[in-house]
Amino acid sequence: MASRVMIIAEAGSVHDGSFGNAQKLIELAASCGADAVKFQTHLASAETLRNAPMPPYFKGESRYEYFERTGFSIEQWKLLAACAKANSIEFLSSPFSVEAVTLLEDVGIGRYKIPSGEVSNIPLLEAVAETGKPILLSSGMSNWEELDRAVATIRRRHNKLCVMQCTSAYPCPPERVGLNVLAEIRDRLQVETGYSDHTLDNYACLAAVALGATVIEKHMTFSRRMYGSDAPHSAEPPQFMDLVRGIREISTMLENPIKKDDIGPYAEMKRIFEKSVVTICEIKAGTLITSDMVSVKKPGDGVPAARLRDVIGSRAKVDIKSGVKIQEASIEWRHPS
Repeated sequence: MASRVMIIAEAGSVHDGSFGNAQKLIELAASCGADAVKFQTHLASAETLRNAPMPPYFKGESRYEYFERTGFSIEQWKLLAACAKANSIEFLSSPFSVEAVTLLEDVGIGRYKIPSGEVSNIPLLEAVAETGKPILLSSGMSNWEELDRAVATIRRRHNKLCVMQCTSAYPCPPERVGLNVLAEIRDRLQVETGYSDHTLDNYACLAAVALGATVIEKHMTFSRRMYGSDAPHSAEPPQFMDLVRGIREISTMLENPIKKDDIGPYAEMKRIFEKSVVTICEIKAGTLITSDMVSVKKPGDGVPAARLRDVIGSRAKVDIKSGVKIQEASIEWRHPS
């Protein structure tokens, strides 16, 4: 497992075409502790027909008009990349056309995220792979045949690839998260695995990290009441910050395995909480110890409670007072330790 899980704040189109909002989203992602902030680079004329339908969860305006209205110029994209650099956070954007790849290369992007709907877009995959830059490949709409073909297309150029389990449902219910697919991707494709989340809470992301995901992507917004296709299904700042804290703590747990036989750190706790064999009456030297003469009580720094049955049937070598811990040397053991 990587020493640090990469956490991507998916800003998507939450900015709603506002350059100022886009800058604030970058600053917010950085302040929440994300490693990267990701946008979506839509070039309407290169990507969609004018009569293409909007997704079922957003009917506010036509797809073409929405992409045109919320898009940025090359100069603005460069300024956003510079803003990310100034805030010490990686700048990412998903291209939805070959033309968008060209634009992002001009911007100077360091790695690419392929959205789920583009896994079957071989020309786009080829254009991205030709850059030689690392690729995060989302798998939300793909079966194994489509995913195999996409991975093979990229691997003909390079192998800097992370395949991310994703379910293209907004919001995604728990029964469709598909955490099992993380291991299936890892075993089948022999790649690093990640998880791109569309649930409304943080549980799936945290579980994915525990199952070995090294990249986590989650939508982020100022408020779920904002206009647009992404905001209603995104994490608001307090939730996103909690997600980052959770992932960092789980990563620490995974990076620090313990040896179950190493009980040194528990020596004092064992003394306080465990029990020893004690007398409940006075026992004279030479007496055969019976069950009604002994019990087990705290503290645990005498003959361990686990040896009670060995004490019973043994013989006292010396007089032993009532209400004291039995000492190893005080009895003639029936079953020597």
